[in-house]
Parts: sequence; structure tokens; C-alpha cells
Amino acid sequence: MTRRIWFNRSFDLGLPAEAFPDILERLRGTPARLEERLTGVPPATLARRFDDKWSIQENVGHLTDVEPLWMTRLAELLAGAPVLAAADLTNRRTVEANHNEQPIGAVLRAFRAARRGFVGKLETVPEAALGHSALHPRLKQPMNITDLCFFVAEHDDHHLARITEVLRAHG
Repeated sequence: MTRRIWFNRSFDLGLPAEAFPDILERLRGTPARLEERLTGVPPATLARRFDDKWSIQENVGHLTDVEPLWMTRLAELLAGAPVLAAADLTNRRTVEANHNEQPIGAVLRAFRAARRGFVGKLETVPEAALGHSALHPRLKQPMNITDLCFFVAEHDDHHLARITEVLRAHG
């Protein structure tokens, strides 16, 4: 099945604060979903590239690599910034990280720790702050904290779907 290209996607933003708790649970659950999906997968399969794109481990590592961006954007929203930090669209950090050289357990633990920090920070956000928005630099749309969480959850699911695609291709 053909999948959507991440950078071609658009998002319906302006989510209400009432959606925040549900979306937060999606974020909290991503490490467990990854661990469940990858349990028992041979290391050679995890590190093998498919269609000249990232391996499974590189996809997981990428999720860890972008957590600092999510934290930065959250801090910017809380501080009332007008525009959010731009992502490195070259994904240089992931390209240079050599995630395939690490055991999958270490890559998964790094993601779990990073996500725990992000979720922990989100749990302290005052309800009044959920309404502030700032311009997302690539989407050219205002994004509030609930939208940010939705965007991150969609990004997680995009990479989980890619992992599933690679697993199917490898049988």
C-alpha cells in the first residue's frame, strides 16, 4: 500500500485543549509500541536498509534524535514565542548517529528516556498555556501545545508504519 510522504502532509491544527489528554496518551505509549513491534526481530533485519532508506533501527533512532526539537518547541510555546524552531530537514543528526552500530535495546532505551522527559514536561503544562500558539515554520500554520502533541504523535505513527512496511518486506 502506498504511504503518504511526510513532507507532503498537511495538518488540521487548532485542536481544542480537551484533546490534550488523549493525545498525550498516544505519546506516552509510543515506546511500548516500538518495543512490542521489534521484540524478536533479528539484528540483521533491524539494521538492514530497504529501498535505500533508513533501516528500522535508524527510524527508531530518528525518533530519539527529534525529541530535543519537540522539547524546544514546547518551551517556545510556553514562553510565548511567535514562531517555532525549524527542524533540520536534512536529518543530519540521524544520518551521522550510526544507530545501526548500537544494540536495538540501547536505541529503544534512549528513545524511552527521551520520551519520558517530554511527556513529563507536558504533564506539568498549565491548562491556561494550552491556548497559546506560534507559527510552525514549514507548515506556515499556527500550532498550539495540543497541536504540537498531535504532530509528534503523527510523526511517531509515520515511523511505526515505515517500520511495519520494512518488516513486511523482509518477511
